[in-house]
Amino acid sequence: MKPKIYLFSLFLTGILCAQENECIQTDRPDQTETPALTPLKMLQVETGFSYEKTTNDESNYVSPTILWKYGITEHFEIRLITEFSTIKSNSTTASGTNPVLIGFKSKLVEEKGIIPQTSIIGHLTLPNVSSTKFKLDYLAPQFRFAMQHTLSQKTSISYNLGSEWNGFKAEPIFLYTLATGYSITKKVGTYVEIFGFAPQNQKSNHNFDGGFTYLVSNNAMIDVSGGIGLTENAPKYYFALGFSFRI
Repeated sequence: MKPKIYLFSLFLTGILCAQENECIQTDRPDQTETPALTPLKMLQVETGFSYEKTTNDESNYVSPTILWKYGITEHFEIRLITEFSTIKSNSTTASGTNPVLIGFKSKLVEEKGIIPQTSIIGHLTLPNVSSTKFKLDYLAPQFRFAMQHTLSQKTSISYNLGSEWNGFKAEPIFLYTLATGYSITKKVGTYVEIFGFAPQNQKSNHNFDGGFTYLVSNNAMIDVSGGIGLTENAPKYYFALGFSFRI
């Protein structure tokens, strides 16, 4: 389970706004990023605060994480991710800015029958654009394919497949997510999800999470979420709050 809640998506806003294409869709609060793009010439800001209990002796606060997105065309958006973290381990505490990520999302395929709506998302972590304590050794790329099927007016299923590098080793970390969302009302949605990470030379870890969203307006949304580790090597648990808007 990762402290970077920017990796989360709210594909279920697509269900809530099925009849209103202008409604905001976000990449939080779950780990499954949405294939939907930021509308043309609009700036979207997705902020969040999270607490993660990594091990019995270590915890991580991210306050805040901010995903900045801007729609360049109807098929392409640019992205910037900034985070401030505090890691506590026994009697030591380290705080600072995590390495900045720059990236993009590009639409590949529209949903048609059994073919899911699909986009590709790529980021590059800049190793030296951070606080000294959080610098990486190397550039760290990330990519994933974000896919979504609409099952009904109230239900959707989404999944991601991809890889990322941690900036310290050359081996990739493979990732997967699978989430289903349900619109309780026109403004309230909920989701459940499983996700995991599989380092090339280490044991994989698997996790479960869920949460709720509330659509304040077509251009603003709040969310709450939490999750637990399913395997021994996964983080123990986390919870998060978020607010997203666009202009």
